[in-house]
Amino acid sequence: MTASHEAARPEITQRDLRGRSGEIMDAVEHGEAFVVTRSGMPIGELIPLRRRRVVTREQFAAMSGNAPVIDPERLRADLDDAFDGESRDPYDR
Repeated sequence: MTASHEAARPEITQRDLRGRSGEIMDAVEHGEAFVVTRSGMPIGELIPLRRRRVVTREQFAAMSGNAPVIDPERLRADLDDAFDGESRDPYDR
């Protein structure tokens, strides 16, 4: 994470965290992130967890309705061109 990205996060003191924990946790739950400070020094971050969203088969089908049709032969040819027809073992050193 870059320093400029961290600077964009609002800072909260340890005391604020204790006194306003419910409000702060609600904000985190809604996507906000904070840098926690103690004696003016950053000591940690509160960031929202990425939650997996369950998508039903019907929802996936509806979302995929406008997806382009993929021609498997053309895809293979494009991949062969991209890799010059060579495949290599990624674990071969």
